[in-house]
Amino acid sequence: MTAPDLAQLQRRIGYQFNDPDRLLLALTHRSFGNQNNERLEFLGDSIVNMVIAEHLYLQFEKAREGQLSRLRARMVKGVTLAEIGREFELGQYLRLGSGELKSGGYRRDSILADAVESIIGAVYLDSDFATCRAQVLRWFEQRLQNLNIQDTQKDPKTRLQEYLQSRQFPLPQYDVISVDGEAHAQTFHVSCALPSLDRKTTGVGNSRRIAEQQAARNALKALGVESI
Repeated sequence: MTAPDLAQLQRRIGYQFNDPDRLLLALTHRSFGNQNNERLEFLGDSIVNMVIAEHLYLQFEKAREGQLSRLRARMVKGVTLAEIGREFELGQYLRLGSGELKSGGYRRDSILADAVESIIGAVYLDSDFATCRAQVLRWFEQRLQNLNIQDTQKDPKTRLQEYLQSRQFPLPQYDVISVDGEAHAQTFHVSCALPSLDRKTTGVGNSRRIAEQQAARNALKALGVESI
């Protein structure tokens, strides 16, 4: 299999590798062969947790340990990392085995998230911690700016699910209504149906997850559970 052209990817992530083979390894899934990104993923996972933890510690001086832990979990969870991978259009650069290719592995959240962590590990080995730290913070900049202590509460989908379960109602049904825009700048329109309550709300976002969260938040408002 021909190696992907990494020049454009390096421009997208904002880092030029001294040793491009490190980036190539970071993009190599275990299904491709024995030489893969699992060890780099292990390293990158530790680095991103440390960098985000330090930033949150300094950003929220009055936050308690539990609040900081929940904020960090929100930032470094697989869904968020996969979103970053999609922003880089990482899927087209991944080296996958034939089985993963046929099953659409280049779109799978877990594979994209692992690749993002692997690239972080590769950047660290290719440079130093300070350079890698700056890179991670640049990738997460907008998400970190949008955080506040209120984000430590449970997300709207979880709150809606718990509300319905406590009343023995069926769980909500989320469906994508439409997707607009190019692959790198898509807008998702999602519905949230509550059959037992004969209600349906909608949400919009630049990822399916964000749109679902907005739809769930609107459902909580419609039910009178939340006013804001």
